[in-house]
Amino acid sequence: MAATPRKIVYTAKAPVRQGIYSQAVVVDRTVYVSGQIGMDVASGQLVDGGVQAQTKQALSNMGEILRAAGCDYSNVVKTTVLLKDINDFNSVNDIYKTFFSTNFPARAAYQVAALPRGALVEIEAIAVLGPLSDS
Repeated sequence: MAATPRKIVYTAKAPVRQGIYSQAVVVDRTVYVSGQIGMDVASGQLVDGGVQAQTKQALSNMGEILRAAGCDYSNVVKTTVLLKDINDFNSVNDIYKTFFSTNFPARAAYQVAALPRGALVEIEAIAVLGPLSDS
């Protein structure tokens, strides 16, 4: 059986990895984007302004990684949202829907005990490269 190629995605327009993982990995046409928190690329710090500001920054960071992989938000088919406080669910949704406005990806959302750097939200994604058609 022939090996399946794997491409590691990196962009300086999103936070540099803080651990032993890649910003994203592409296998075949599938893009696996690591969880993004609301970290400002320039300062390396979480953005001020609470869960909505962190959600916006996390999704903006994700967008840069998606672009580096050759796609955009419309290619995302699944997200996982990790919340420090599940009561922030509606506040996160208010921002989330400005990035995903049609053909929403499948999604899971969980409250967790803690997130890296004390973040309030972390979002990961799976996307598919190339054009997608709705059936």
